[in-house]
Amino acid sequence: MLVDISNGQTLFSREEHRRFVPASVTKVMTAYTAFKLIDEGKLRPDARFAYSQELEDAWYNEGSNMFLRAGEQPTIGQLLLGITTVSGNDASVAIAVAATGSLDSWLELMNANATQLGMRDTHFGSPNGFPDGGQTYTSARDLALLGEAITQRYPSLYHRYFGHRTLRWRDITQANHDPVTGRVDGADGLKTGYTREAGFTFLGSAKRDGQRLVMVLAGSPDGGLRDRTARALLNWGFDEFERETVIPGGAKVGDALVQDGTSESVTLETGKPVVVNLARGQEDKRIDMEIRYRGPVQAPIAAGAEIARLRLTLNGELAMEVPLVAGADVPKANALQRVVNAWKKWLA
Repeated sequence: MLVDISNGQTLFSREEHRRFVPASVTKVMTAYTAFKLIDEGKLRPDARFAYSQELEDAWYNEGSNMFLRAGEQPTIGQLLLGITTVSGNDASVAIAVAATGSLDSWLELMNANATQLGMRDTHFGSPNGFPDGGQTYTSARDLALLGEAITQRYPSLYHRYFGHRTLRWRDITQANHDPVTGRVDGADGLKTGYTREAGFTFLGSAKRDGQRLVMVLAGSPDGGLRDRTARALLNWGFDEFERETVIPGGAKVGDALVQDGTSESVTLETGKPVVVNLARGQEDKRIDMEIRYRGPVQAPIAAGAEIARLRLTLNGELAMEVPLVAGADVPKANALQRVVNAWKKWLA
């Protein structure tokens, strides 16, 4: 799947709602959960965590590893780098215990965040994607939502912890397996994954000239194939489309009916310009638009409030949906105004 999150347009998708095992791509949600706690002031990057013998016994050299030892006291920031750079299974469990005291509590946070982001085909049974009997699963659409959320909601933390090429812990230096950062112009993350059950998976992102793409690739039988395809898909998304503004920002595109307001309707406007990616050289470029909302909209309504969606289809295929905002305030009608409105509707 390839999505331009700058405008919400899907550039390519295949079986986007099909559930699959994400393997270590799970760690992007662990990073997101940590970023959210840091942003809320509930977790400090410089706070230290005493790594226990129990954790070492359970996780030392188990798959991808930061190779933490009992008695070491890494900071939360170092654990995050261990997760995002070298895919540390041990670092993922460590940050879960450090932040909440238990894996169960951490998993509750991960799944609550998934629900909040609208990841309907996702469940997390571990903080690192280690095989867990099928408890952890996701979809391409859901991972695209996660990629959008982590890059847009926490951009400074994202740039601080993603995109590093190597990590040194004690006398051990390891390389990042991210196949696009440093190889595709504008690429800056995110995360690879592999287990025998999952195959080779990747959630990636790149930004050029204010346009950010997020891509998902899952179930590849070969790591080299995954890496080449990831680079090709991102480059294709930037190189083979031209951006066209089809509606300027602040333009009136229609009206919505209002319930119990001082006005019977309110104008619907675009909050920002509506930009569409069009395939280069494509002669037939038919764009259709449809306004959708649950109405009538209950007053009071504040100007600028998102109350409808504009659905755009390109040559009959759904391209994207963009929010529409109220163009004016509509106060709640008083008792007399409601009577007058009722009579108007009856007479009509």
